[in-house]
Amino acid sequence: MGNDFDYNDRYGVKPANRWRPIAAVILSMGIIWLLWAGLHHARPEITSRLISFTVTNDRETVIRFEATRRDSNREITCTLVARDIDKLIVGQVDDVIPAGKGYIDRSTAIPTRNLAATASVLRCL
Repeated sequence: MGNDFDYNDRYGVKPANRWRPIAAVILSMGIIWLLWAGLHHARPEITSRLISFTVTNDRETVIRFEATRRDSNREITCTLVARDIDKLIVGQVDDVIPAGKGYIDRSTAIPTRNLAATASVLRCL
């Protein structure tokens, strides 16, 4: 009688480390995606920042903001909003900035229906 008897063959037990190559592929794909997402979103096409705002009267708020675009040949539209003390939007305007410089420092008046308490740049596209 030989020593060729193996319980793994008899009961169909397979090696337990078959999942490791699959896990390594999934892990490497995840790391590549994470690096791509971080680098892609680190330098957006358009950025905007509120500098200041002034409530001139109960029907107008003047907002000063800056916008930076990577492609200076691109026209951008910034949505500016004014809100009252209850955080309701009392004024909104889309400020279209024509193609030109990459850095823009701009003041724009927002007509309001009531006295505004704050103003902000909602988005620039």
